[in-house]
Amino acid sequence: MKKWGKRIGYGIGDLGCNLVFSTMASYLMVFYTDVFGITAAAAGTMMLVTKFIDAFTDTGMGLIVDRTHTRWGQGRPYFLFGAVPFAVFTFLTFLIPDFSANGKLVWAYVTYCLLCTAYTVVNIPLNTIVPRLTSDVHERDVLVSARMVCAMVGTAVVMSITTPLVQFFGGGNEEKGYLATMTVYGIAAMCIFFITFASTKEVVPPAVNQKHGSLKEDFKALTGQAWILFLLNLFYFSLYVVRSTTVIYYFKYNLGRTEWLSLVGLLGILSGLPMLLLLPALEKKYSKKNLMFLSVALYIIGDLLIFVGKDSAACLLGGLVVTGLGIYGIFGITFAMQPDVIDYSEYKKNASIAGLIAAFQGFFVKGGMGLTSFVIGVFLKNGGYIANAAQTEKALSYIEICFIWIPVVLCALIAALTYFYKLDGLRNEMTQELDRRRKRMQGSIEGSI
Repeated sequence: MKKWGKRIGYGIGDLGCNLVFSTMASYLMVFYTDVFGITAAAAGTMMLVTKFIDAFTDTGMGLIVDRTHTRWGQGRPYFLFGAVPFAVFTFLTFLIPDFSANGKLVWAYVTYCLLCTAYTVVNIPLNTIVPRLTSDVHERDVLVSARMVCAMVGTAVVMSITTPLVQFFGGGNEEKGYLATMTVYGIAAMCIFFITFASTKEVVPPAVNQKHGSLKEDFKALTGQAWILFLLNLFYFSLYVVRSTTVIYYFKYNLGRTEWLSLVGLLGILSGLPMLLLLPALEKKYSKKNLMFLSVALYIIGDLLIFVGKDSAACLLGGLVVTGLGIYGIFGITFAMQPDVIDYSEYKKNASIAGLIAAFQGFFVKGGMGLTSFVIGVFLKNGGYIANAAQTEKALSYIEICFIWIPVVLCALIAALTYFYKLDGLRNEMTQELDRRRKRMQGSIEGSI
């Protein structure tokens, strides 16, 4: 029971993050243009600018976590200290001041940047803490899966109840409705972070001296396996954005099945749930490398099933289920690799840089999402896409390339990178060696007292 308390307590941390992150991803642009009252161009520029700011705050937060040493641990204190600012900045981001147009734009920049920073303060530690919660490899896999499931629940909650809540609280006034809804989400996230803090405990210290030198020395501690992890994040989240964005275009224009769009979104989430629940058991029997190959193969098979069976409802539904299993398999395995990569830096480079690794993950995730969104927009424009109109054959072919063939290429890149992942074979050796180092360090500390 105590184990499950820790698993759920850790996992729901990402539910708290996703209550706001998923809302920002899905609703913030339309809020800014249709409710807040700034132009689409201004809102889009702001989103791009904040990606660069995020790159600095993510890296900075990672370095701060690596240099944090408290009786509560390295990452865990930030669930406590970051909870209230996260709720406050969520509220302020959706508060519309009685300012001039320029004043409102400045307000939007400041509050959105502060919210992104508050998100970084709680999310980077959530990424770093798993190796400190347990040294048991299977338990780490369970913790990661619990987090992935809770992240999906958070996304499902946002997608299913945000619009009804805005209507309920606003009574026709969207300004009031969004503010009340996001206040509820912010307070709920704050309470969840308190629970995550109370439910977790950092019991596994680093197996190396925790004194840090210069930033240059920290960068030197990044291994080739870390760069493989970063690129896997880049390609996975590029795949995620391509699928999530272009599935609407493909089913609306190429297949003419607009009535399926709600089902498509729900089916994608529900089909991924069994994979995330099964991953810990599968990872006890099979290597992460082989499971990644399997997940990539599932996605490609499902993708081709949709392409070949575009006139068959059974093939389309089956293809959506299979691609859902594949994409969430890639998702879960990528995040399950992270604790091993963190340990490998301690094992190989004698350096504790969990925060820096998590920061680079965040940078590559956001970079992949931003760059892919830009590429899709340019690609569709060059194909002659016109919104809410009958598309030309060229436009339809470009949509098909985006939805079917670009994901196949991304899956091939993920498989190629995974081929060079070698930590499955080193996992037992790393665990034993790091345990020996911790015992030696503990013995040295006790001997000096």
